[in-house]
Amino acid sequence: FLHFLHCTSTPLYYIGVRYCPLRSDAEGPQALCDLCLAQVCCSLDALCSVRADGSMSLIWAPLFPQEMADQLLQKMTTKGILNDTTVGIFRNCKELRLRRASIRSSPVSAEAFRLALCPHRLLELDVSWVSGGLTGADIISGLASNPECRLSLQRLSLSGLRLDWESLEEDGGVRVGFSSLQGLRMLNVANTDVNDAVLEDICTLPHLETLDISCSAISKLTALLKCNNTLRFLIAHKLQQLDMSPARLLFVFNQLHALRHLDFSDDHFAVDDSDGRVGDETVRQLLEGSPEVLPSLVSLDISGRKRISEAAIGAFVQSRSRLVFLGLLATGVSSCDVLSSKKNLKITGEADENQVCEALRRYRDQECFIREALVHLYNLTTDADKPQPDMLKLVVSAMQSHPTSLHVHLVATACVFNLTTQDLAEAMSVSLLSSTIAQLLYAMKTFPNHHQLFQMLKCRTELRFSQRFVRASLVYLYNTVYLAATLVINWLSSHEDPTLQRMAVAVISILVAKVKTLLTHCALASCRKILLAIVQQKAMVGVVDSTLKFALSALWNLTDEMPAAARNFIECQGLELYEEVLESYYSEPSIQQKVLGLLNNIAEVEELQADLMEEDLLEHILSLLQDSQVEVGVRYFAGGILAHLSSRAEAWTLEGELRTTILEQLVCDLDAGSSCNGSFRPFCPLLQPCQPSGVQLWAVWAIHLVCSQNSKTHKHYCRGLTEINSGSLYCIQRAGREVEQQDEATKKGKKKTTLLQGKM
Repeated sequence: FLHFLHCTSTPLYYIGVRYCPLRSDAEGPQALCDLCLAQVCCSLDALCSVRADGSMSLIWAPLFPQEMADQLLQKMTTKGILNDTTVGIFRNCKELRLRRASIRSSPVSAEAFRLALCPHRLLELDVSWVSGGLTGADIISGLASNPECRLSLQRLSLSGLRLDWESLEEDGGVRVGFSSLQGLRMLNVANTDVNDAVLEDICTLPHLETLDISCSAISKLTALLKCNNTLRFLIAHKLQQLDMSPARLLFVFNQLHALRHLDFSDDHFAVDDSDGRVGDETVRQLLEGSPEVLPSLVSLDISGRKRISEAAIGAFVQSRSRLVFLGLLATGVSSCDVLSSKKNLKITGEADENQVCEALRRYRDQECFIREALVHLYNLTTDADKPQPDMLKLVVSAMQSHPTSLHVHLVATACVFNLTTQDLAEAMSVSLLSSTIAQLLYAMKTFPNHHQLFQMLKCRTELRFSQRFVRASLVYLYNTVYLAATLVINWLSSHEDPTLQRMAVAVISILVAKVKTLLTHCALASCRKILLAIVQQKAMVGVVDSTLKFALSALWNLTDEMPAAARNFIECQGLELYEEVLESYYSEPSIQQKVLGLLNNIAEVEELQADLMEEDLLEHILSLLQDSQVEVGVRYFAGGILAHLSSRAEAWTLEGELRTTILEQLVCDLDAGSSCNGSFRPFCPLLQPCQPSGVQLWAVWAIHLVCSQNSKTHKHYCRGLTEINSGSLYCIQRAGREVEQQDEATKKGKKKTTLLQGKM
């Protein structure tokens, strides 16, 4: 199998890096088999040729271990790449032998299904919720066309499909139906158009043990008497068209001699007090009746049923010593005293965390119960004080099982944040947090216009993420940065809520700071446009808050050593806005420093310097440099802007007197200090022999300053001196000699140049 992967020209060590970035937690690395299968999935184009009908065929394949063929199909399904084209590789029944096949929720047509899956000797098949026009009739006729499948197939799930029963044709004078699949032991036709006639056909199966007819149009259960000696599990949730008296229903149930599990639950959201009374009465009589009714019963689910008393539950449990499960969610009786003494009895309900988690496990496909369980879980975890990763997995699983349900995502999102506060997230695996973040981003994408969902996200407004949560974010964002950026940008542009706005700006800041090089030009431009709008909105009212500071920092970062970004900033009228901000926030050094930092980025780009040649702007910046009361960080960037603009005499378009004043001030202002972005490349042009001494000395001073300002950054910046080429080093030495020829006002720079030469 590994030899087969050699065709992808991808080293195995790279597979691990690509699919498990930063993955080293308690769960350990992914299994090599999973990594290999994932690599096959993303390399199908290279490994396959294309048939005339457009389907794929493996160019060469080894004889796959049988279980691995099943796993490959499952991997393709979960990754969302299984379709009419890719499923074609399974037409090769010799090398890829399927036994347990799942194409759940995949877009596969009837023809593709018939050619790729029907020739296999299948034991299990899950085609639930398949799109692409595939019907139950297509599946039954396709499977029945394979004599081996007629006998080998034991488990079949058709949930969510249209059966189209009338279209089934006769085969040799016998109508093809479920009864053609004589080996079936488990059949799931929940959420289909199965009716009484189809149920009659189903119940003729000689080995049928498990039957799920939930959410169907069945009105009579009398047909179940045909399999009364084999049927062990009956799931009959939400049979709203059931038309039988309680006495008749109990009679049918009582004749199912092998029945061990009965699910007769109901959707309490979908019915009012006048509906479901027949079912409720049937349940009441079953609970209060003799233990001789359904004597083999060990599992009963009556969640969602009304008019159930604690006394009836107590009596039923006491008389059924073999009972191992009881479903009581949304019945109001799950806190019955007698239940607390039954330690071996599993219960779904709302009395405690164990009952709620059991509900999340058992009702994964039943939205009404998932919603109910999540509501109770949220209330139970509001003051959570210990990590509960298993509980978080259940919440994420619920979101994944109901991707289009806003109700589920609303409550699940609230539960997620209860379970991932800073301290709790630290004890959870990176992979779990990564999948959680993926699901939250999916919710943002799926429900972009639902303000209530975004209100749930206010829990993270202050962005007090733990290091582990941020690390998990990077794992997920590794290959989906653009998606995440787009979601956040769209969110920001469509919500004016100040709290949501503050969080979104902060998230953009993190994206820009950590993965700026991976974002597309379009995404970066969108970021700038929206951030500028935020700055303008805040500046109009003169507020100073974290949103404004985040936005200014992000814009500064977006233009750092990115000339195209700086040009786009100018084209978006950013300069005009920043001039107003400089004047409006004269007494706010934190704001002024961020504004000047961005203008300094523009000044470093020669072709954009002309846009800064405005007399009022430069005089204002010069006043900041001259004012000894202004903080050193502001004066540092003010000096940087003026040094770059005055360094090229041929590009200076204003009066010469202003340039002379600037150069003199640069020489006099060697006592300020601040920090730079860690790169000395912008200083190199200022050190050339052709530069005025004021510009050279300012550059030398700036380099020295950032190398010696504090012990934490000293080594980092000193290593950055290697960026300075030998020509610039000569200029530093030359500047040091020329200091001796300057007047007293410039001699304070001599010490700086001497110390800097020593560091290099």
